[in-house]
Amino acid sequence: MTPHAEAPHAPVLLAEVIQALAPAPGDVVIDATFGAGGYTRAILKTGAQVIGLDRDPTVQPHADAVAHDFPGQFQLIRTPFSGLTSAFADSGKARLDGAVFDIGVSSMQLDQAERGFSFMRDGPLDMRMSDDGATAADVVNTWDHGPLAHIFKLYGEERQSGRVATAILRRRVEQPFTRTLDLAEVVEKALGGRRGAPIHPATRVFQALRIAVNDELGELERGLEAAEATLAPGGRLAVVTFHSLEDRIVKAFMTERTGNSPAGSRHAPMAVDPRKPSFTLQFKGAREAGDEERSTNPRARSAKLRAAVRTDAPAWGKIGGGVAA
Repeated sequence: MTPHAEAPHAPVLLAEVIQALAPAPGDVVIDATFGAGGYTRAILKTGAQVIGLDRDPTVQPHADAVAHDFPGQFQLIRTPFSGLTSAFADSGKARLDGAVFDIGVSSMQLDQAERGFSFMRDGPLDMRMSDDGATAADVVNTWDHGPLAHIFKLYGEERQSGRVATAILRRRVEQPFTRTLDLAEVVEKALGGRRGAPIHPATRVFQALRIAVNDELGELERGLEAAEATLAPGGRLAVVTFHSLEDRIVKAFMTERTGNSPAGSRHAPMAVDPRKPSFTLQFKGAREAGDEERSTNPRARSAKLRAAVRTDAPAWGKIGGGVAA
């Protein structure tokens, strides 16, 4: 049985990810976005061990199934990306040979109306990937106009962010938002409907709320920093992104950490950072899905894979400039 048949969420660029990680018997790999276990199962089949990370409590049945099928090779730790280093320390393993990240919301989460990620079906306005913290309803019902417009523009790249924020504030005075379709309708009216547009008018706003609620870009930055600090020399890092905001962070991180970006003051713009590169690229640019995968898996159409190998240089620490700021 193939990994695609074993899980409701088909892992994107699976063959390319396994090639980038090159897991071998006895290796230890972190699957930082366990989900339904698609990448994990493929890695385990090579004889490697996997530490799965996920902050979503609903993945537990998938984790139990994997643990049953691969006894002694797998463990799941509930944590976001930023907890990668601590999770590895708690695992009791001595060396981390690989880490893979699959960024963004999964099709499983989108399909669960009660999670509130999608405006395609009605559900509570939640959007949390974990089971704690502020919900999307908390954001739209309590944030001021400026912060709302800011995240719609920054995270959703919505050109009419101010108009949407104004519509939300006017409506919530009459009645707070609690349901996904209710918010989608208000956004659609604020943007003039845009009937016939390639995407639903509320797409960008829902994306922005989801990113803000889960601090997705901040977690991605901290996850990359944690992987850098935890991977052993020769360890491999593979990151799959689905949106330009995510890919921009990963590209900037790998460009910086491979020593390919200029550093220094504005008076010496081409100065080279004196720190030794902590990674070397496995290949230039990003790998994308082939025509066959694109035709069978819609998520693959925007997917990009970037991969690098850890050197023996010290970790650089915080990503320069704060990419997600």
